Amino acid sequence: MPNYFQYDLQSLRLFIVVAEVGSLTKAADRTNMTLSAVSKRIAELESSTGCMLLVRQPRGVELTAAGKGLLAHARQVIERVNRMATEMSDYAVGVRGHVRMWANTSAIVQFLPRDVREFLSQNPSVKISLEERLSGEIVAAIANGDADLGVFADNVAAPGIEKAAYHRDRLVLLVPNDHPLAALEEVSFGDTLDFEFVGLNEGSSLLARLLEAAYSAERTLKVRIQVSSFDGICRMIEQGLGIGVLPEVAVRNEILAAGLRPVRLTDRWADRTLWVGTRSRSALSPEAARLFDFMSGTKHA
Repeated sequence: MPNYFQYDLQSLRLFIVVAEVGSLTKAADRTNMTLSAVSKRIAELESSTGCMLLVRQPRGVELTAAGKGLLAHARQVIERVNRMATEMSDYAVGVRGHVRMWANTSAIVQFLPRDVREFLSQNPSVKISLEERLSGEIVAAIANGDADLGVFADNVAAPGIEKAAYHRDRLVLLVPNDHPLAALEEVSFGDTLDFEFVGLNEGSSLLARLLEAAYSAERTLKVRIQVSSFDGICRMIEQGLGIGVLPEVAVRNEILAAGLRPVRLTDRWADRTLWVGTRSRSALSPEAARLFDFMSGTKHA
């Protein structure tokens, strides 16, 4: 029977290094250990798990299926221990509450900086750890406890999540000034589908919304280039590589000065709701609950 109480953090950290460099010798050099000490710790891990974790090759090592499984768990354990150490350090210097929040790009670009600043001005002893993620990832993180709060788009399913309206925003079409659609004040999305688009990467709620709208119109969304940010979309459109859809508030003055123009979309789905969600408000820490109430009570523009 494997002994699951014999694991130690140093061995798990060492195993992660071995997996990353693919060599016991290189792992020894990186960690300032002897090769024999590295081999001994890996052997002890294999004894503890009751599984072969590495296959020794002439030019290094490869992870077995069990090794790949342990690597995923080891990274989670080390990440959680690091998070614990950070939070304890915060408490030691006077921080009274730590809130983990994940949010999508739309929220971070438009609303969260202002709202977080206002909340922290009223709650200076609270620390907020904010990560930018895709809406689907955010919902999963709330469900499994990796995030206390999350801000995500309204077209992402969130079963079992307690949510409230955070903000509403409007999507617009962004085109170069010399584009055929630039002369219009407004346009339906279906009338834009003859043109190539610049879109966000796979998995984004905004791309999913556009694909669904094109499908409903029985058309194909022709995505020429995909990028990871709204700024990336704007830069690609500026170079004539396509047109794009993004939140109206993200169209800043410098974007307009670069020769781009927003065109209003007439489709109902262009008006979106961003949700703030948690697994259970009643189970939140007092600080996280205050932030949830603050965000769900924000005056919506």
